[in-house]
Amino acid sequence: MINKNVISFLAVLLLLGCANSSKHSQNETQAANLYFNGNIITMDTEEPMYAEAIVEQDGKIAFVGTLKKAEKQFSNLNKIDLKGKTLLPGFIDPHSHFGMVSNTMGQVDLNPKPVGTVENIDDILAELKKYKEEKNIPDGEWIFGWGYDDGELAEKRHPTKKDIDKVLPNNPVYLQHTSGHMGVANSLALKELKVNAETKNPEGGNIQRFPNTQDPTGLVQETAMYPFVQLMLEKSVSKQAEFFETTQEYYASNGITTAQDGMTDRNTIHFFQSQADVGKLKIDLISLAGYSELESNIKDASLSFKKYKNGFKVQGTKIVADGSPQGKTAYFTKPFLTEVPGCFHDCRGLPSLTQEALNKLFVTAYKNDNQLFIHCNGDATVDMIISAHENACKKLNQPLDKDRRTIIIHAQFARPDQLVTFKKYNMEPSFFTNHAYFWGDVHVKNLGKERAYFLSPLASSIKLGLKPTNHSDATVTPIDPIFTIWTAVNRVSRSGATIGAAERVSPYQAIKAITINAAYEFYEENLKGTLTKGKLADFVILDKNPLNVKPMEIKGIKILETIKEGESIFARENDN
Repeated sequence: MINKNVISFLAVLLLLGCANSSKHSQNETQAANLYFNGNIITMDTEEPMYAEAIVEQDGKIAFVGTLKKAEKQFSNLNKIDLKGKTLLPGFIDPHSHFGMVSNTMGQVDLNPKPVGTVENIDDILAELKKYKEEKNIPDGEWIFGWGYDDGELAEKRHPTKKDIDKVLPNNPVYLQHTSGHMGVANSLALKELKVNAETKNPEGGNIQRFPNTQDPTGLVQETAMYPFVQLMLEKSVSKQAEFFETTQEYYASNGITTAQDGMTDRNTIHFFQSQADVGKLKIDLISLAGYSELESNIKDASLSFKKYKNGFKVQGTKIVADGSPQGKTAYFTKPFLTEVPGCFHDCRGLPSLTQEALNKLFVTAYKNDNQLFIHCNGDATVDMIISAHENACKKLNQPLDKDRRTIIIHAQFARPDQLVTFKKYNMEPSFFTNHAYFWGDVHVKNLGKERAYFLSPLASSIKLGLKPTNHSDATVTPIDPIFTIWTAVNRVSRSGATIGAAERVSPYQAIKAITINAAYEFYEENLKGTLTKGKLADFVILDKNPLNVKPMEIKGIKILETIKEGESIFARENDN
């Protein structure tokens, strides 16, 4: 099932019981743990392959094969009967925002159903008022909210500063849209950040105005929202340590043994490393550094790219190249079919960077062997990325198909010809099939069936020989790999419509996208992603086999236990 929201789910964790240490004590590390009598899916073959038994020893997989051979090979075995349950490699998070998930724990939850309860703007205002009262927040202190979705509100519009001012006239307020690409500020917040009628739109951004006036409504999109998000991050620094462990437990409870923070400022990178160095990481955590600090990050000797230190590493650099399709700021070659706020002609969205700026970033990264992860939704942005790739390779005299694993994050509306280019140039897409459920109906309306049905084309990519991954982009959608598998297999929208039947994949292919393909994305295919001898003993145990249940029943599968290098880091009570 979909998590209703981060806060309520974390409360449930207290009842379920998050294991803080191994089920097997340190005194037993000499023994090998034998898992048997279940569906042990190895994930190391093109078609599903099962093993009778798997043995973990000293945090690694020591054996995969028959039960008889395992018992013969190991003299000191701690036997763990799976009782028909399913064991898979631990899920690897291809793209989410660990830090933002943590930050939301101190914010007002404004998500619509089925994630939250908000149905209209009055609900938003009621939640804001209640939050101020329950938290005893004094006048003048900032209040942040997250997750509202104008498309799911009864009014079908964004709230404005006037709406928020009705209930919180004496607090600066900023509400982050569910897409993460825009938000709404009230009058005090706009005043504090000096946004007014005279403020011009920044390059790659938009400040929405009331009709026939230059007065801001409070809606700031793309680069125009950056000052508000930066302030939000600065205000949340003091609470980072408070929510760090709870956030890990949330990821672990969803079967994730390797998480990602999809765009991390340098101060937060150092915070994550400090937590890792004092032994507070239960899962592996991967950061992507921000592109605004690309050159200085590369020169910073304290940042070690692609190498774990106590369970944490900076893998590469994140570039934001366009916006949100449901927010109508993704950049397309053909216009949206519906009205776009602030645009009156040829409304095709916004690139976040000029081609020149993107070219420069690619040259700098490729010159320094820095792996790039580029946020990109619209096909026009994909064209820009391909052009930047070609330009950098030409300038640096590098092969177009060098194994640099440039990752196109989302790539939601990449065209068929662009997928062929990805394969030709050794670039990989990380898709986002949760969009089919949450915004599939919206995309059909805004973009038409042809484009909407080719959303996150997993099936086409797999046929071309690509190694696509599939993610939640939390906080945009909840951390829930089981639900992500479900959306990849079914592609069903909120209304029950199928959003591109031809792009549905098998459950096995959907699992590969969050195991071995995700490991490949991070250059970890020799370390994780399959149940193979010598790899880390990162496991997730499910109550049912996703390969055997009816496709629409996949989202009901429960995570029973998550194991990181032989240590149980989450266990659901009464199910083991």
